[in-house]
Amino acid sequence: MTDSRAYPIGRPHTPWSDADKAAWRARAQIQRSYQTEVVSAIRALANRFELLQYGALSYDTERYPLLALKSHDWQPHKPTVLISGGVHGYETSGVHGALAFAASRAQDYQARFNLIIAPCVSPWGYETINRWNPNAVDPNRSFYPDSPAQESASLMRLVDSLQIELLAHIDLHETTDTDELEFRPALAARDGIEYVKGTIPDGFYLVGDSDKPEPEFQSAMIAAVRQVTHIAPADSDGNIIGSPVQQTGVINYPTKKLGLCAGLSDAPFVTTTEVYPDSPTATAEQCNQAQVAAICGGLEYISNRNN
Repeated sequence: MTDSRAYPIGRPHTPWSDADKAAWRARAQIQRSYQTEVVSAIRALANRFELLQYGALSYDTERYPLLALKSHDWQPHKPTVLISGGVHGYETSGVHGALAFAASRAQDYQARFNLIIAPCVSPWGYETINRWNPNAVDPNRSFYPDSPAQESASLMRLVDSLQIELLAHIDLHETTDTDELEFRPALAARDGIEYVKGTIPDGFYLVGDSDKPEPEFQSAMIAAVRQVTHIAPADSDGNIIGSPVQQTGVINYPTKKLGLCAGLSDAPFVTTTEVYPDSPTATAEQCNQAQVAAICGGLEYISNRNN
């Protein structure tokens, strides 16, 4: 249903002007440190990986370097897997789940896969706890040629520079209460449309690619995560966030059409993870470990399938 609450920026039914976007940007405040919480953790792993700086955000190039970890033992014959987090910077376990995987489990897979791990694609969003970048652009709707989001364009250039075909891409996200309290109302205001209230699923779920769904791959990840935290149920209409449930805890989107990070390549095995950190029955550490479990479940499935 539509919601009559007015967002504090802009006029009803009118897309935002540049002045409105500036007013929105002025509300953003630094709430945590990318350098302290993320960059230091990435650099601490430099002895286990090749550390890559694949760009820096023009908003503040010193404050916001874009960093990735690449397998030391990179071999052309091994399949390559991309793990990305923090495309929506406010989604904390996407960032720290990627870091936790790199620190605790990546060594279990480096003999079988070339790994590229980009833990925080949107560091400004991480610091300000925002879904968008400072230009009110959603990086996770901007993975296409001539992207308006430098966060998205930089990651695409990194992948292109490797000159390889990805076998898999696992993109780590969260669905939070603030999606309905702040971010979707802001989206409606930005675009000059009515805000239609949605529901937040309580639990972990996956978003596969409707053009190449790979249900067994998704099922393996759900089974692994189930050992760590609960899986989101379908709502009374059989949906999760408005999309039909394909199997327990799995929905599908057309990732390329929507410009999602998971659609940046032609990898056959792709998924977006979604953790619910506001659940009364899940801790922040469980959310991080659910991300790790999803990655491991997916990699085990691919490895066993290829044997």
